[in-house]
Amino acid sequence: MSRLEQRFKDLQAASRTALIPYIMTADPQPEVTLPLMHAMVQAGADIIELGAPFSDPMADGPVIQQAAERALAFGTSLRDVFRVVEDFRKTDNETPIIMMGYLNPIEVMGYAAFAEGAAAAGIDGIITVDMPPEEAEDYIAALREHDIDPVFLLAPTTTEARMAKIAAVASGFAYYVSLKGVTGSASLNVAEVAARVTCIRKHIKIPLGIGFGIKDAATAAKVSTCADAVVVGSAIVTQMAQNSGNIDKIITTVTDLLGAMRQAMAAAGAKIPN
Repeated sequence: MSRLEQRFKDLQAASRTALIPYIMTADPQPEVTLPLMHAMVQAGADIIELGAPFSDPMADGPVIQQAAERALAFGTSLRDVFRVVEDFRKTDNETPIIMMGYLNPIEVMGYAAFAEGAAAAGIDGIITVDMPPEEAEDYIAALREHDIDPVFLLAPTTTEARMAKIAAVASGFAYYVSLKGVTGSASLNVAEVAARVTCIRKHIKIPLGIGFGIKDAATAAKVSTCADAVVVGSAIVTQMAQNSGNIDKIITTVTDLLGAMRQAMAAAGAKIPN
């Protein structure tokens, strides 16, 4: 059983929704990433989503685009992402880690080499934003050979036929992008999200995470009642950028935010049964 599968199984048994923070590797400076990952786990993160910087991140809004630019200024590559995860695994072999990135650097490395390197580092799942399931057969095969879960995105515009296609190939969890647009772009209508989730669950039987537009503890709590996981990215990356150069301040502000989200999610109670 993969770390992701085990983590969601344990969370389901506890009627607890996963909290998944996103950070960009090496942003705003390389020395931040590893200690922040450990601190986020202590603050209540159940799974970590680790960004791999790319020059043209089309799904990301300005906040995360700028994070990618800062990381790339340090020459951060996929192998640097692997090294951070490998270091993390020296003291934490339980927290699942998902890498989020884009296809071009992966194709340059080659599917087999990428999957082998990711698995050796201790990465559990991959979100490849611009890899559609219809074209992913060879890529998925390479990931599965190394027991890495391919995590696919669903959007508000995803048809039920496409949901069925995603259900046939996805594992670990599915990620519902709850807004039309890019990361950090607007405020959520949680009632609309909940209605959409009901439709998605007819087709997607693995855990469902919800992200994009979750900016504060109150929104995280509301979303947690209809999701298996709440993903928060831009709100964290904004805090990090505002405190660039001060590692202690970055860790404090990010963990305070996650702690508030975790507390609010707990107060919201168990999620709605599937």
